[in-house]
Amino acid sequence: MGIPTISGRGRYDGRLRPNIRGRLSRRKTRPPSDLRPIPKCTYDRRPVSSPPTLVLVNARSIRNKTATIRDFLTDQGADLVCITETWIQEGDEILLQEITSPGYVITHQMRSGRRGGGVAMLSRESFSLRAVPVVDISGTECVGLVWDSPESMAFLLVYRAPSAPADSLSQLLETVSEWSLRFPRLVVLGDFNVHADTDSCSAAAMDLVSTMETLGLLLCSTGPMHQAGHTLDLIFSTGIQVTQASILEVPWSDHCALRVRLEHAYPPGKGAEPIWARPRRLMEPSRFQNALKDLEPVSDSIDVQVDMWNIRLSNALDEIAPRRPLQPRRNRSPWFTEELRSMKREKRRLEGVWRELHDRASRSAYRAFMESYEHATIEAKRVYYASLIESASSRPAKLFKIIRSLTTVPTNPKSDDQTPSAEAFQSYFADKISLLRRDLPATTDTMRELETPWPLAGPTLDQFIPLDAEGLDRLIAAARPTTCSLDPCPSWLVKSCLEGLRDPLLKIINSSLEQGVFPEGLKEAVVSPLLKKPDLDRLVPSSYRPVSNLSFLGKVIERAVAVQLQQFLDDTAGLDPFQSGFRAGHGTETVLVSITDHLRCQLDRGGSVLLVLLDLTAAFDTVDHNLLTHRLAVAGVRGTALNWLASFLHNRGQRVERGGLVSERSPLHCGVPQGAILSPLLFNIYMQPLAQLVRDFGLECYQYADDTQLVLKMEGQPESVPDSFHQCLEAIIGWLRSSSLRVNPAKTEFLWLGRPGSGDIQLPTLDGEVLRPSSLVKSLGVLLDPSLTMQAQVSAVTKTAFFHLRQARRLAPYLSRDNLATVIQATVISRLDYCNALYIGLPVSVIRKLKLVQNAAARLLAGVPIRCHITPILRQLHWLPIEHRITFKVMVLTFKALHGPGPMYLRDRLTPYKPQRSLCSEDQDLLEVPSFKTLRLTATRRRAFSVVAPSLWNTLPPEVRALRDLLAFRRACKTHLFRQAFEFCC
Repeated sequence: MGIPTISGRGRYDGRLRPNIRGRLSRRKTRPPSDLRPIPKCTYDRRPVSSPPTLVLVNARSIRNKTATIRDFLTDQGADLVCITETWIQEGDEILLQEITSPGYVITHQMRSGRRGGGVAMLSRESFSLRAVPVVDISGTECVGLVWDSPESMAFLLVYRAPSAPADSLSQLLETVSEWSLRFPRLVVLGDFNVHADTDSCSAAAMDLVSTMETLGLLLCSTGPMHQAGHTLDLIFSTGIQVTQASILEVPWSDHCALRVRLEHAYPPGKGAEPIWARPRRLMEPSRFQNALKDLEPVSDSIDVQVDMWNIRLSNALDEIAPRRPLQPRRNRSPWFTEELRSMKREKRRLEGVWRELHDRASRSAYRAFMESYEHATIEAKRVYYASLIESASSRPAKLFKIIRSLTTVPTNPKSDDQTPSAEAFQSYFADKISLLRRDLPATTDTMRELETPWPLAGPTLDQFIPLDAEGLDRLIAAARPTTCSLDPCPSWLVKSCLEGLRDPLLKIINSSLEQGVFPEGLKEAVVSPLLKKPDLDRLVPSSYRPVSNLSFLGKVIERAVAVQLQQFLDDTAGLDPFQSGFRAGHGTETVLVSITDHLRCQLDRGGSVLLVLLDLTAAFDTVDHNLLTHRLAVAGVRGTALNWLASFLHNRGQRVERGGLVSERSPLHCGVPQGAILSPLLFNIYMQPLAQLVRDFGLECYQYADDTQLVLKMEGQPESVPDSFHQCLEAIIGWLRSSSLRVNPAKTEFLWLGRPGSGDIQLPTLDGEVLRPSSLVKSLGVLLDPSLTMQAQVSAVTKTAFFHLRQARRLAPYLSRDNLATVIQATVISRLDYCNALYIGLPVSVIRKLKLVQNAAARLLAGVPIRCHITPILRQLHWLPIEHRITFKVMVLTFKALHGPGPMYLRDRLTPYKPQRSLCSEDQDLLEVPSFKTLRLTATRRRAFSVVAPSLWNTLPPEVRALRDLLAFRRACKTHLFRQAFEFCC
């Protein structure tokens, strides 16, 4: 039934507002005769959008007026904004982020080689414009965008410098002619730097306008756009009518802004449908705990217990915070304060005075206040960003996310309706694994291994020990508060209400462990496709990688099993000692330190080395469940524990979530679950036989998860690869096939060290493809060359670090010193420290590049000019110089290898010093330094870990070497190196 309302005197047809003014509206009481029901609204209530608007402006540099330009563009409310002369240089991308209002994206082209120039286009996100490459034109910057709509429209923004060559206009017209053929509806606009005035039209301008007309592009007549009275900013169009051109004078540029209307259908919005969500403010832990009822399990079945857990937690959440429709709101800048709002009003008032009077005094007053407004904006941002960074100082993931949000420029993403659907992604991901498995059928070796009986002797793990309350508290505290769409409530709410949820949680976990069954309701994953690289085609499913999300309860149960399984494998040496993936005390740096030490020692003896980096295709997704279960049993996992792991692997499935839609469930017949706690550990067990197979052929094998590296040492410089190496590669291919794994020869890299060139030697083959030596390979993120000079690696690190340092410099005005130090440490210094143990003993010319980055970062943080001496600055910041940071890392690795959780392969490179007769130094924890007969080259003795580590370790004070706590050792070692570095500093 309709709602009774006042019947006014004006006509009312459901669309027009009734007229309630006059005598009737002034009554205090309404008689029933004056009321009538309102008919239900049946028409489309979305407002009819007017044609899109466009603004063209020459900013004459945005570097010192980002807030003013941003406010100007926001006030204009244009759908497309074209800016010329941005004056943006490499490393200044944060300025683009500052002028981009919420709800807009930006595409930019900077001038290369010298300052000035540059163009940028801002557009609404709903337009979903696509960037199109434009050929290089001398002296000209261009940006091309295409609006993929039923009536496709293209924009070409141009800035032609006054110093551009004479033939630049001809090149530009060639580009325009090509675009006019590709796009029937085309707008070409920008600053052409030709006088197109009616009175003083130059010959170049006349040629430009006439040629454009022959191509079908008409000039939008405007008027003088420059302070000198010339028309330099032009708009040409074909297939689109450009109307209502208005010139807007701006005091912050010598050009005027031009606003026009494009007579073209407005793109459909991203939807006015409400978003169903739960208000976070209503989800209070105390209210949630009071709403929980009847959590005691009603059945011994683990599946029933999990179902009741999900139902009761979901009901409790619905009671305190039911889902409600929330209308999407306009994004606002969170740093915009009331003080800025009042200053903005005053700035508008002064701008109005200037536009009315047009005298020098009003212009000066407006520009002076504009500078004050810019400074106030910077201060507001500094306060806001400081609070954000302070809240994330102890959480690196959140800190990096904040830094990315401050430095990443909003680009032109495809909307979800222009990317593959959830069903399309599901089909692609499933078909990819099916095709791989189809090419890897079960072999006789597979059947033979499955029929091999389990070893009867040795320790076994037959049953997982049930948890107690203290153990559960440790698991929940270690769990990350990530929430999946399958969870009945946010995981942070479960962690906050653990006191009332402890008993039912313990019952579920222990029932699962005792019954040897993983709950069926927790075996499903929700997959979110993420773009691999920003420049990939968003319309192709292969450009995305699947990221799986699992339920929080399932991860807690997994963690309870992972702790006990890892402890069992550590006690029984169940994992290969050279497998470093996802193991405490192991990492990419320990692998690379050991490999480079072997390589240097072999080269020192005059030999040569082959280093092969195998690349496996989708290794985690093609693991055979029966083989994995068998290898778990061989490792000693039996009984209920093995049944639990088999239940965890089988009958799993996944759904793809995209754009608010979820695909149908797809079963997973192979692979370890992506995103699961147990998956890395299970994969290490699955890959264990490969390392022993490689060592049987006399090679060394290093593994980090699915990254496998083979090392073959050869005496002298042989003319051909040994037969054993060919046989080893064939055996590896056979083992991988029998294990349902596939090697990718195209991405497998091969490095030959210790030989001038490959010449006409016989090269090895892998799966039918020839492996050719590379001049540079990337091993676990580190670039290695045949001579191990590390120059390419240091150059790459320096380049990346300087890029982030420039970003930090742009953020410096908005951050306090402590916050800036946090950003520099997270984005710059951490890159200098990654695998820096490999830099020990490098020449000064190579280390100098790293020192330049550290010194620049120190000066930026201290706020001092370049002429200031760096040593007092480093001491004030309590930063170790680069050489001492490298020494510190070597000392820490040595301590971990001797007394901590370091890998065995590093411990074997170190030998405790044992004098031939009893001496006082026998009890001083010294290490034996290899003699010159063992390693003779000076370069090797300065760089090889097996030589450098004992030498540096023996120089530590005895009280430091005697420490056994890692944190205490790090403090004492840094203090010792700090005193050495700044011993003579006043």
